Amino acid sequence: MAKILVVDDETDLEVLIKQKFRQKIRDHQYEFLFAINGVQALKQLEQNTDVDMVLSDINMPEMDGLTLLSKLNEQNGLLKSVIVSAYGDMDNIRTAMNRGAFDFVTKPVNFEDLELTMEKTIKHVQQMRDTMAAIKENNILKMYVDETVLNFMGGHEFESSLMRNETVDATVVFIDICSFTSISESESADNVVKLLNNYFDVMVKEIIAQKGYVDKFIGDAIMAVFKGEYHLDRAIDACLAVRRQIEKLPALSAHVSFTPKVSIGINSGEMISGNIGSATLRRLDYTVIGDTVNTAQRLQTAAGEGKIIISEEAYENVKESFNCKKIEAAVALKNKSDVVVLYEVLD
Repeated sequence: MAKILVVDDETDLEVLIKQKFRQKIRDHQYEFLFAINGVQALKQLEQNTDVDMVLSDINMPEMDGLTLLSKLNEQNGLLKSVIVSAYGDMDNIRTAMNRGAFDFVTKPVNFEDLELTMEKTIKHVQQMRDTMAAIKENNILKMYVDETVLNFMGGHEFESSLMRNETVDATVVFIDICSFTSISESESADNVVKLLNNYFDVMVKEIIAQKGYVDKFIGDAIMAVFKGEYHLDRAIDACLAVRRQIEKLPALSAHVSFTPKVSIGINSGEMISGNIGSATLRRLDYTVIGDTVNTAQRLQTAAGEGKIIISEEAYENVKESFNCKKIEAAVALKNKSDVVVLYEVLD
């Protein structure tokens, strides 16, 4: 039901409106409120915050329609006003439109024209409210879905590309909070979740700062992807910043000896980017997969506390930009037939 505030010092207009729109009032399509000037109108709006539109005369005592218009725009950008003015009074009509009036009707009032104008105005207000609701829902959605994915979904190619996969050259990072599960034995579930979210927030800020995006949260670990120019360098910069920021954080408490540390694996190369999931569940996960991704996860597993580990190939690409140390001990990674040469990124 649309709620309309009529502001006019001619009291017979109230009688006419109730007569002309009697059926729609009875059918609960319209509800009308009335005020005789701008001062009363503002009081009505304070008490009825769900008003959809204002139908206002211009010439009224205490506060005229033009002054009311200015105040309405200051208070509520979604509320739309239609001005009622004498035929030929184009100066006031022009002023009203410049002050934000949505439309106008002239006196003597043609009620068929008025009804069409009201319908158009109410439809516009509803569209604006739907848009605002969608924006709020989208902001809530951003808490759970990476913004890169939301932007992809909003693109005009979304439908055609939904099942299209591509091979990309990128860097994938796995960051794990070392021994975090141990604190669940001494802390409440609520505290554990809050603490984990705080740690994640520190990490995510550094990932975003280097134009990476979070692919997913995996328990107490993060998987992040970097694409575009210098993606490997930016990934390493992000990981160094994550380690610095995490190590600045204090121990959990006096009675729980937990100081946060991270172990990080980084790998770069070709990977498949696309929508992975189940048609039966109607659930797809926009992610990256492939040997490069699997190796990055195994590098993280091989990394010690506070260590950032990269492959030999990645080292060859960044050795002029970062201080790295070769890990002397041979390392065998899961599902890799040969031992691999790894490097630790120091700074």
